[in-house]
Amino acid sequence: MFLAQKSELLMNKIKNFFYFITFIFLLNGVDAYTSETKNLTSIGDKNAKITIKVFSSLSCPHCAHFHGEVFEKLKKEFIDTNYVKFEHHSFPLDLQALSAEKVLKCFQDNEKKFNFLNEVYAKQESWFRGKDINSINLKLIKIARNYNLNDDKIKSCLNDESLEDEILNERINGNKKYSITSTPTIFINEKKYEGKHDYEDFKKAIKKLL
Repeated sequence: MFLAQKSELLMNKIKNFFYFITFIFLLNGVDAYTSETKNLTSIGDKNAKITIKVFSSLSCPHCAHFHGEVFEKLKKEFIDTNYVKFEHHSFPLDLQALSAEKVLKCFQDNEKKFNFLNEVYAKQESWFRGKDINSINLKLIKIARNYNLNDDKIKSCLNDESLEDEILNERINGNKKYSITSTPTIFINEKKYEGKHDYEDFKKAIKKLL
């Protein structure tokens, strides 16, 4: 019940934030949120020929499946060889995912971000459920410790409202620009990927652009 109530509050905050953005857009006649997302979680050559954007919720089983099936193979074959830049975009669907995103953005080093991301997806079933958000946060803190992030820093990020707004802004901006309706939603060079979430199909889509 507690998590359901908190998740409802989160969704209300997203709606209110969206109304605010719409007001600014109408007032100024420009998109106030088209600039690059700060603290973007990305890996690969910034000048790579191909940019992959994945909008995902860290609590989403389909996102975990896609990441587990595709990311490490993609990294070895295309990211590490400078053909692909890979971007993770925050699209939290619930309070658990929002907490996980806060911890993810607590890392300054992108390699550590992706190490944390890999483990969060791999252990999704073990941290996602808990009696309340505090018990879930403790599980996320335990994972983050593996990558030398100290507890005080993590707790500070979990309680940081400006970081929360940054994450929600990233979600709303993604929804406005790309009309995201589910997760994961994947774009390869700004074109929505509609194929299967397995590596061989994904690889074919990439090779067509090389």
